[in-house]
Amino acid sequence: MLEVSELFVSYGAISALGGVSLRVPPGAIVTLIGGNGAGKTTTLRTISGLLRPKAGKVTFLGEDITRLSAHGIVARGLGHVPEGRMIFSNLTVDENLSMGAYLLGDKAAVARNRDYVFGIFPRLRERVRQTAGTLSGGEQQMLAIGRALMGDPKFLMLDEPSLGIAPRLITTIFEKIIEINRDRGIAILLVEQNANLALEISGFAYVLETGQVTMSGTSAELRKDPQLKAAYLGG
Repeated sequence: MLEVSELFVSYGAISALGGVSLRVPPGAIVTLIGGNGAGKTTTLRTISGLLRPKAGKVTFLGEDITRLSAHGIVARGLGHVPEGRMIFSNLTVDENLSMGAYLLGDKAAVARNRDYVFGIFPRLRERVRQTAGTLSGGEQQMLAIGRALMGDPKFLMLDEPSLGIAPRLITTIFEKIIEINRDRGIAILLVEQNANLALEISGFAYVLETGQVTMSGTSAELRKDPQLKAAYLGG
């Protein structure tokens, strides 16, 4: 469904990605793990058109999207939930959700998507008129995911969904990620520093170190790898 081939990205003179390649099949959950500065967020931002690569190619559903605008990529069904959530804190929950549907011209589809979001995140329905900036960290993450779902994505990228969230809500968020994947068939590319949790819910994983893929394999295989366990799994 998504194929990234030999992506090279730099911030000025500093190399951020040095030839990253990865694939995400339809309906799969694939995770990217690695330490701070490994290039995980840069990879997602390049896929979604927020950054331009120096070289390489991004193919989505058979189409080269490397040079498309960010909104053009969203229109093709690729949603991005950014690190830090990036909600519109001065808008209400309902207004944030409406912003996620700005490319949908079908009012019935917007209503269906809103009902779906409220179904998986009942707290958002309870706080629909509340200003988003007053929500807890976990509720803001629910809103960020809900906002992305409002655009009817076929593919969803999630950047550090557990960041800054109370432990009791992390489990809820990840259960909902599994539910979204299972019930709607949305493929997911997950960036997550909690490697144990990421490998638990994904089928395949890539390990990024200093802008390069250093290891890949099924999540079950990588969980048993001594080197990976020592570096990321506390083993």
